[in-house]
Amino acid sequence: MKKSLSLLVMLMLIIGLLAACGPNREEPTTKNTEKNEEGSVTTEEPAKPEKLVVWEDTDKSVALKPAIESFEKKYGIKVEFKELGMADKMREQLRLDGPSGTGADVVTLPHDQIGQVVTEGLIQEIEVSDEILSTFTESSINAEKYDGKLYGLPKATETPVFIYNKALMPKAPETMDEVYTFSKGFTDGKKFGFLALWDNFYFAHGVIGGMGGYVFKDNNGALDREDIGLNNDGAVKGAEYIQKWYKEGLFPKGIIGESGGSAKDGLFNEGKVASVMDGPWAFQSMKDAGIDIGVSAMPTLPNGEHMKTFMGVKGWHVTSFTEHKYWSTMLVEWLTNEENAKIRFETTQEIPPVKTLIEDPIIAENEGAKAVALQSQYAVPMPNIPEMGEVWGPAASALQTIATGKANPKAAMDDAVKTIKTNIETNHPNK
Repeated sequence: MKKSLSLLVMLMLIIGLLAACGPNREEPTTKNTEKNEEGSVTTEEPAKPEKLVVWEDTDKSVALKPAIESFEKKYGIKVEFKELGMADKMREQLRLDGPSGTGADVVTLPHDQIGQVVTEGLIQEIEVSDEILSTFTESSINAEKYDGKLYGLPKATETPVFIYNKALMPKAPETMDEVYTFSKGFTDGKKFGFLALWDNFYFAHGVIGGMGGYVFKDNNGALDREDIGLNNDGAVKGAEYIQKWYKEGLFPKGIIGESGGSAKDGLFNEGKVASVMDGPWAFQSMKDAGIDIGVSAMPTLPNGEHMKTFMGVKGWHVTSFTEHKYWSTMLVEWLTNEENAKIRFETTQEIPPVKTLIEDPIIAENEGAKAVALQSQYAVPMPNIPEMGEVWGPAASALQTIATGKANPKAAMDDAVKTIKTNIETNHPNK
């Protein structure tokens, strides 16, 4: 009996010593949603890496530096960054450096590349709480999804808006019917009431989508490449509305085709156009030309609906090559939080899709930024599946024949959809 009691006391002492050597349970831990080999979720915080590597867009590190400094201070993890070109450069570099172990943990990409980079295995799905997701606009989060899964968090958004010359149009119309009436009375062949590149599918989608058309059917975040809505009744009505502006001479013939953008910009900057549909990238050149511009969300269409302009979203993503998925995800959350999103706008003028900032004075008092933020609520993300590459050409060809009156809208859109489907089956046969 005494021997058993002695063994019990010794066992309790050993347990106590082991507990004393264990981790400090009073230190806060963050939930790790990664699963272990048995498939169960662990709540232990992974060991911190010595450093994380971020690839940022060219000339945008001015916004990244303060976010990195605050992250390093809070978590004690060093963060290095490198500037690369946003478009193909980032993706090409990741293909080369990722497999060799010299790539980044976190990269920034335009959302319409997500489908391709996921297919190539360059970025990975991330898991983020609903609380964090709710801080962003729904459309911007949808842009960061592919096949219903989340692959990043949004840092900036852009979409076409209504820009007007205040000397010619004192205030923004609320409806396109008002714009049409104004244009009929203002346009004389030398000056124009409103111009838009509606032979370009990027801009034309605002009308086609607002009238009920769509590119690929969205089924709970997964785009169905088999269901193309560019020749449904709504899309055809949108195409008919577009043709009306060209047919009645409200748009000059010179803004059709590849040179259309520069022709439109030249006319507006010369003070010969009262209003245009364009993106935030156009603001500065207009101001430099001495035009006192006003900016608003796009006026509503004749059917009473908002234009469903295409929206582009830049986001932060965790690469498939990182050995620190948990901390890379934490960094993505940190870079996109309200405070750092606000700093990014202040330093780069990139407009964040953070809901609380839409009414913040820094954006609310900036006419251009507020217009983009408001229009983004009605916009739809450009489809980010690889099959979207088969849409641009046929859609543009159809719109140009519609604009020049060489085809009726229904026939043109039918032909476009037929070509798109054929190209998808030919170039993307594995789905």
